Amino acid sequence: MLSRKHAPFIVLASAAALSVTAATFSLPAGGEGAPTPATNAPPSMRQSNADAAGPESPADKTEPLAPAATPVIPTAVPASNSEVTVAATAARQNEDLRRGLDWAFGGKQQRGWWLYQPLIARTLGVEADAGADEFARAVARWQRAAGLGVTGVLDRTTWMRMVETWQTRRLGSSAYPRPDELVSVPATEFYDPARPAELRQVERGTYAAYKRLLAAAAADASLELRLKPNGELDDSEKFFRIVSAYRSREYQERLRRADPTSGRAGLARNSPHFTGRALDLYVGGYDPVSTKDDNRALQTQTKAYRWLVKHAESFGFRPYYYEPWHWEYVVR
Repeated sequence: MLSRKHAPFIVLASAAALSVTAATFSLPAGGEGAPTPATNAPPSMRQSNADAAGPESPADKTEPLAPAATPVIPTAVPASNSEVTVAATAARQNEDLRRGLDWAFGGKQQRGWWLYQPLIARTLGVEADAGADEFARAVARWQRAAGLGVTGVLDRTTWMRMVETWQTRRLGSSAYPRPDELVSVPATEFYDPARPAELRQVERGTYAAYKRLLAAAAADASLELRLKPNGELDDSEKFFRIVSAYRSREYQERLRRADPTSGRAGLARNSPHFTGRALDLYVGGYDPVSTKDDNRALQTQTKAYRWLVKHAESFGFRPYYYEPWHWEYVVR
């Protein structure tokens, strides 16, 4: 934990330290997730990019991860004139990098980190705009805690470390549950009620946690969800409904044969959905599971998604950052 005397500060840096290069940074081989090629199949018959969980290994059968401690953000202290100047410089760079940072993920070139601002805000513990001095100071605090150079700029090095942090907190398994660990979910609780019964199964503990999450969302009037007289979600309400949950390897292989050009990034041989602990939830957009930027931009602005970013972890669910709809139950 940082002491009061360390917070928050922005060190004076040379122009070279604050500059951002244009070289492309790629995740190491085996990084999870990649853009899903567009298909004509309905959402209920498609898998999401988070399926790229890597090859099976004995580690697949390890216990779910315990929740990570929430970092404590030090109390603010008055900044010197020099600190204010450096913070302002970092803020200007952050505003540029928000849409201008070049990076790569899943074999696809990416531009900026603007799509992920709700998750970034949650991680940094600040709601300020990317171009605000307050945001730059929060980035500096996070850099110090992560052992990075402290500049206040969400540059490529800092951004990829943040992505790595999110990815390492995921389920990290594709191991099958035992048959008695799966429960059948009513068709009305799925985004597509016509989804086959064998694909409407969820791991027992995950489903119980999902029901608690759903009850909390229904009780939050700010979400303006359609409710039944008993306070549960109305059958016509699509937000928070399950799009995809448990999938068998056989089903996954049928999808691969139907779309042989999809490759590992699109239809992986291993998937967290095999565990029954990964849920794709409807959070809006013109397609529930499309990774096109304009679709994800719509999704990350919805009340449902932003509510999940703030509250899902309280119920044991952690996000796959690249797909706003994908949440994994990872607590014991």
